Amino acid sequence: MYDYIAGNLTYKNYSNKGAFATVETGGIGYSCEIMERDYGILPEISFGVKFYTVLVHREDKMSLCGFLRREDRDLFNVLTSVSGVGVKMALVLLNSFEVSDLAGFVLDGDYKQLTRAKGVGPKLAQKIILELKDKLTSYEGSIPISTKHVTGLNSQNAQDAKLVLLSLGYNNDEAEGAMENVLSRISKDSSAEEILKESLRLLSLG
Repeated sequence: MYDYIAGNLTYKNYSNKGAFATVETGGIGYSCEIMERDYGILPEISFGVKFYTVLVHREDKMSLCGFLRREDRDLFNVLTSVSGVGVKMALVLLNSFEVSDLAGFVLDGDYKQLTRAKGVGPKLAQKIILELKDKLTSYEGSIPISTKHVTGLNSQNAQDAKLVLLSLGYNNDEAEGAMENVLSRISKDSSAEEILKESLRLLSLG
């Protein structure tokens, strides 16, 4: 419903219930639950801020979750589609790991890394890995994975990185453009995680 909300920061608070911020635009204040990591880099009150948002429907209420980075918001949506992963758990995972690191663990099947996040045991970690890998590579077969911009890279790593970018909501041209740009700064043996991390950095600048 809301892709993003941009306006002036009018309130922020962090407690044992989580981190929250209110952004005002058009005379309306939108209260968002945010990541602890984002809370630490919020501007001062009355300064401008932009949150990429998700409208969360619960049985007893509706609420907004806000993210300073688009890729965090989009991975949040993927995470909460996994059975057993709710809003709080998705925020814990995103607070614990960068998007590229989390995607790298999933692609590598490294569930033990996920257990570093608070409240994530081995069984849940394995479940997350299994379901997320399927979701993050769900574009395979439906969108042709061009290699015209990834010459010199490990083709499987490049393909894995591109599939993740597509699953995070970037279109084919955005994904290929970012990956083409990183060719001059990464080695041909770079992992999917390294390719993804640099591509996301460039996309976030745009």
